[in-house]
Amino acid sequence: MTGSGSFVIVVGFDGSENSRHALKWAVDEAKLRDGQLRLITVWSKPPLAWYPALLETAVGDKKVTEDSPQQVAETIQAAALKTAEDEGVTATGQVVHSDSAASAVLDAATAADLVVVGSRGHGGFPGLHLGSVSTQVSSHAPCPVLVVHPKES
Repeated sequence: MTGSGSFVIVVGFDGSENSRHALKWAVDEAKLRDGQLRLITVWSKPPLAWYPALLETAVGDKKVTEDSPQQVAETIQAAALKTAEDEGVTATGQVVHSDSAASAVLDAATAADLVVVGSRGHGGFPGLHLGSVSTQVSSHAPCPVLVVHPKES
C-alpha cells in the first residue's frame, strides 16, 4: 500500500466502452478496500490541427466550433469522476497532454497500489485482443495491473 494509508487505484480512462468497464471494476474494488481512485485521461493534439476549429455549415454563414482534444478529455474525465462520486468513492483526476497514454498511466502508477485499464481503448486495431496501452502498462508498472476485458454477450 502507499504511504497515504488508503488503497490507491489508478484508472486509465478514455471514455471507451472498455475503459468504462475498467472504471466500474475499479469503483467496486475501491468500495471493498475503502480505497480511492486516481483517474488518468490523456489527450494529444493531432499534427497540423488548429483548435478551436471553425467549420462552415451547409447554410454558409453559420460556424460551428469543434471542441479541442483537451476539452473532450476534460469532459470525459468529469463524467468518470461523477460516476465515482455517485457510487460514494473518493476520486481525483488528472488530464494529461502526452503522445503516450501508457507513459502517463505509468507515471501515475508510481504512487499506486493497483492500476486498472481496459483491454482496448479508442486507438489501435480492432483485431487485437489486448491494446498497446494495456500491454505497455502491464509490462512496466511498478505495482499490480488488472486488464479488464468486456463480458461476452
